[in-house]
Parts: sequence; structure tokens; C-alpha cells
Amino acid sequence: MTGARILSVENLSVAYEDAGGSYNILDDVSFTLRKGEILGIVGESGSGKSMTCRALMRLLPSSRLRETGGAVRLEDGRDVLGLSQDELSEVRGRRIGMIFQNPASHLDPVMSIGRQIAESIRYHRKLGRTEAWAQMLDILRQVGIPDPESRANAYTHEFSGGMRQRAMIAVALACDPDILIADEPTTALDVTVQAQILRLLQQLRDERGLSIIFITHDLGVVYQLCDTVAVMYAGRLCEYGPKHEVIHHPRHHYTAGLVACQPSSEGGTGLVPTIPGQPPSPRDMPMGCRFHPRCGAADALCAARQPPLEESQPGHSCACHHPADLVAEAEA
Repeated sequence: MTGARILSVENLSVAYEDAGGSYNILDDVSFTLRKGEILGIVGESGSGKSMTCRALMRLLPSSRLRETGGAVRLEDGRDVLGLSQDELSEVRGRRIGMIFQNPASHLDPVMSIGRQIAESIRYHRKLGRTEAWAQMLDILRQVGIPDPESRANAYTHEFSGGMRQRAMIAVALACDPDILIADEPTTALDVTVQAQILRLLQQLRDERGLSIIFITHDLGVVYQLCDTVAVMYAGRLCEYGPKHEVIHHPRHHYTAGLVACQPSSEGGTGLVPTIPGQPPSPRDMPMGCRFHPRCGAADALCAARQPPLEESQPGHSCACHHPADLVAEAEA
């Protein structure tokens, strides 16, 4: 059961600027995160999933990118987008931690795993070396790294892929954050290790009361792990709600297409359905609904006007002029 609201993202927009002009990468993205909730953000590559989470932490990967609107409000009402650098340093780590898809590129190769975690604890919690080291060992135990007293002195290259991801999670947890952002943390792992990492995240949520934003392109992972799902397409949210509603009763035609693309565990000889066409380039977004060139239910209204994200039933929102369930009911 999830608790009080801990993060509110309100109409977040990000633009890319170059000599050719300015165009939006993210457009009016809004969602909330509650205490103990796991929110899955899903969509094709380039849909804006990772950019959303980097923007809410103000970690945009290029100087040409900038937030152009919206707010990211913490539980205490502060807007992350308006914080000073000193205030932002307190939020990163202490309030919001982040784990990445490729831990090898985010862990220091010339510093032992234990020292990286202990230094973060000392910086944010103002503890002495001995106490910080003891807390670091406890975190390594929590994330399932065996023999932490010995492995704490190891370096990144001495860890397997699964152990590197556990070490990355340990670094993110070092300052006991309220929110953990996981950016496709299992994509490069084999199925067995992936399942272990997902169980670990569920365990950390249950034991620590963590709120987690989990970025993925895999609806199977979303169904296994998450409470709520936000579906993104071309920099906008197209559907948002409880996972059972979104996956079993999708209302946006893009969501329905993603669900249909999932391979069946029951076998079969038919081809897996696909969504025709390609996502649009941010430089050349279509008018109206951004999905309409690939949508079989699109009409002139879809090509002319962008549909707003509206609640179709309590807790379940959709940005579509002709929601899938309504089309199915009309045809029936």
C-alpha cells in the first residue's frame, strides 16, 4: 500500500537548442510518486523516459538542453528546478538517488567500491571514517554482495555485471534517499541476474519504504515490479494509471500496441505483432497527436489537435481522442 505524495512532476518541458532553432524533447510531462510506490515509465527508445528522470534531477546530458517549463516539487513543496546549487547538492543523494543502466561508466575505476560508498556517506552525513565504513559494509550486505568486508576493497573491474549493478544500487542508497530512480538497470543482465535485481528492488522498497521510478522498455518487468505505469511516446505521456488497468485495459492505441507486441509465454507459431512506422524525430514532430501517423484509429481530428491527458476513470488517464476501449465498445 502506497502512502502520501512524495514527488510531483508538473508540466515538465525540456527543449534542445542549436543553430537550427529550438524544439521540445519533453512536452508537459506530469505524474506523481507516493511513499512506497514503484512507478514504471515505459516506451520505445527515444520516447523521453531517461530524459524525464535526468531533467527532474537537473542532470541534463548536454548544455544545449534546458528545462523550459513546469515544476518538480518535493514532499516539502520545494521546486527542484528552482533550487540553488548548494540546495541541489543536498537533494541529490540525500533525497533522490539514481542507478544507471551501465554501472561501469558511473563507478570510479580507480577507487575501491567500499571507498566510493563510504566517501559519499561521509560527505552527506558528516560522519567519521570508522562509522562511515561500518555503514558502508551494512549497505553492501543489504544489496546482497557476499563477504562485504573483503569485497569492499575490490575495484569495479573485479566485479561481475550483476555485482556491479548491486554496487551501483549500494552507492545510490548510501545516503538513505527517499526516492530511487532506476534507469533500465537490468537491460544488460542475463535473465537470472535480472530477476535477482528486481527482487532486490522490491525488498528494498518493502524494508526501507523507498519510492522508486523504474525506467524500462519491458512491459513484463513493469507487470512484475511496478504499482503504477506511465507510458511515454515522442516526449509526451500518452497513458498513466495502475498497472493492471493500463496493461489489461489499455485506452491509448500506442499502449495497446506495446501490449500486443509482448511475446506470449504460452508459445504459438504466429508472428509477434508490431507497431507500423517509426517514432518521429524531435526536429519534425507531426501536428496533432504525435502517434497519429502510426495509429489505425486516427482521423482528421487526431491530425489537427493534440489530445490532452485526461482522466478516463479514477486514477487512469489517457491522451487520445478515440480511446481504444471506447472504439472496441462502439464496434461491438
